[in-house]
Amino acid sequence: MSSGTGRDLVPGRLTWADLLRVGASGLRTRPGRVVLSALGIALGVATMVSVVGISSSSRARLLDELDRLGTNLLIVTPGRTLFGAAAALPERSVAMAAGIGPVTSASATGDTGGSVRRTDAIPRERTGGLAVRAASPDLPTTLQTRVERGVWLNRATGAQRAVVLGAVAARRLGVGNVGEQVWIGGQWWTVVGVLAPSPLAPEIDRSVLTGFEAARTHLGFDGHPTTLYTRSADEAVGDVREVLPRTVNPENPEEVEVSRPSDALVAKAAADGAFTGLLLGLGGVALLVGGVGVANTMVISVLERRGEIGLRRSLGATRGQVRAQFLAESLLLSGAGGAAGTMLGTLVTIGYAAVGDLPAVVPPWALAGGAGAALLVGTVAGIYPAMRAARMSPTLALGTA
Repeated sequence: MSSGTGRDLVPGRLTWADLLRVGASGLRTRPGRVVLSALGIALGVATMVSVVGISSSSRARLLDELDRLGTNLLIVTPGRTLFGAAAALPERSVAMAAGIGPVTSASATGDTGGSVRRTDAIPRERTGGLAVRAASPDLPTTLQTRVERGVWLNRATGAQRAVVLGAVAARRLGVGNVGEQVWIGGQWWTVVGVLAPSPLAPEIDRSVLTGFEAARTHLGFDGHPTTLYTRSADEAVGDVREVLPRTVNPENPEEVEVSRPSDALVAKAAADGAFTGLLLGLGGVALLVGGVGVANTMVISVLERRGEIGLRRSLGATRGQVRAQFLAESLLLSGAGGAAGTMLGTLVTIGYAAVGDLPAVVPPWALAGGAGAALLVGTVAGIYPAMRAARMSPTLALGTA
């Protein structure tokens, strides 16, 4: 196109500020529709951010707990004999394990086969899933489990009808105070203590613990440990794990099984991660639905503003400038939804952590990812409406407005 003076007319250029201003003015004319469209994006982003935040907070709590408890606890249990029968650990297996150089602490429990009830009026078969176990004097030290109420067994109470309850056992038996009695093996036993939860040995939580001597005297316990716990220097855990079977049962080391409970916690963290991936997928679907809403809003906007498009084209706006205008509107719309969703997801994570007494952790990559995903969806959703607006002929647009 040329002017009468012979100079080519060059369309004015839109700066980034012009684009933002033009795009925002388009959104301001339809506030209700804009809010509803941005809400879809916001819910999708909020879902993704909160899922990542809640999962990260729970994992942080788990790893903190693992750091506190240590990863050097090994559990030894009897396996099976060559003929498939249940094997047994020697009575001296605790002392033999404690003799391993790097082992700093060793203790054991033995299943007495007894059942515990709150009173003798309760049927024998209603055990509540609780077990009566004999326990070594230093069991809380090895497990790093504290006594929540009362005291742990000592040399005197370990020989008498005295018991310490695990955390779950106390709750299921309804025992709230030290000094109450429970019914074991046809006799009353006095509760002298209640343990706090033991994350690395959950079987202790469901146990009623008494001394080895008392178990032999009053419950007919044979004295063979059924679970042996060892703590050792961190750098020597692998070596201790190798020698434990031959040490605790030299005659039949193949009948001994050794596990590391911290591995179970790490596996639990990994399982939580897989579950997070599933929920993130659901958040992605919500974000996709929000993007469809944005695209629909922009298409309708193009149809309703044909007169504006035709007028702008008649006044010299290029196809690229019209395309940029509607793309800017789509990005502003999805960007507002993304910002609101990021804020909402962060608040949900903080609230969940406060209720669950967890450290509130929202990874920076989750915030950046949520905002980036919203902008990406906005770009994809705005391409078609922007191209459709740019292709409109000025005369046709004015004629059909």
